[in-house]
Amino acid sequence: MKVVVTGATGFIAQHCIQELLSHRYTVVGTVRNIQRARQSCPVLQTLDLVEADLLDDSGWADAFDGADAVLHTASPVIIDGKEADLIGPAVKGTERVLRAAANAGVKRIVLTSSTAAIVNTDAEVYTEENWSEPERCSPYPKSKTLAERAAWQLIESLPEDTRPELVVCNPCVVLGPPLSAQVSSSVSIIQKLMNRRIPAMPNIGFSIVDVRDIAIAHRLALETPEAAGNRYLLSTEFYWLRDIAAELRKSFADQGIRPTRLKIPDLLIRFAARVHPFARTLADDLGQRSKHDTRKAREQLGWTPRPIKETIIATGQALIDQKLLD
Repeated sequence: MKVVVTGATGFIAQHCIQELLSHRYTVVGTVRNIQRARQSCPVLQTLDLVEADLLDDSGWADAFDGADAVLHTASPVIIDGKEADLIGPAVKGTERVLRAAANAGVKRIVLTSSTAAIVNTDAEVYTEENWSEPERCSPYPKSKTLAERAAWQLIESLPEDTRPELVVCNPCVVLGPPLSAQVSSSVSIIQKLMNRRIPAMPNIGFSIVDVRDIAIAHRLALETPEAAGNRYLLSTEFYWLRDIAAELRKSFADQGIRPTRLKIPDLLIRFAARVHPFARTLADDLGQRSKHDTRKAREQLGWTPRPIKETIIATGQALIDQKLLD
């Protein structure tokens, strides 16, 4: 089977490519600049690459020629970005990619969305039935929500005889070993803790999933017939930021890694939130523990993610091994 992975330089994309190659798939990657991609990402050095941009029609027909399936992972990830920088590329880019894939006769598309398209709503336990409410979202989760909505709507609008099967993966905060010197926004949390760039920790936490398990879920989404028409929430465990720091301290103290033990009082965050947008975001999450129900992915895909303690250690060790710390 020939699979095209869009946005091949991305953190999740590189692991998806590695996972597919290890299972003997033929893989093609799309990038904005082939030379720069090969230089920055070792996993792409021998891969067939095609230049294509989410904001341009050129290149996509060539990329999807003869493809059986597409993993559409390409999307801008700017957590504190402006709507103009995020929503257009995310929504129009997704529509462009899906339409070109359908025109090329692709049979199945696996779209990388996010729990950002699920959790911005009122629910005690989040499942695939939940959808974020755009009016309650900051720009990044809004872009993920609108892009996934657009994907489902576009697929539904296509004639049945040319309609690809769509499967959506919705991962939460993604950690795991980077395969290149490019550090994702989520892995940068670990990097900043290890570099002591976070001088004190707010009372916040994250539901986490390992990037290697996300890659496995994408492959299973390709291979599982009954996955068609479904979205899958991918999450493993919730960790408080202070517990992540403690695990790093315990695992890497002998290598000189000593993340801070200091904590920021909730009251100080709430006071700063009156004038600072980022503090306002933190204030909303203080003391909040999210709960994700991942039974659907485990039961339908046979997905069995690893413990997050292992993920935290693997992330930290990769940052050390690749000399990505100060």
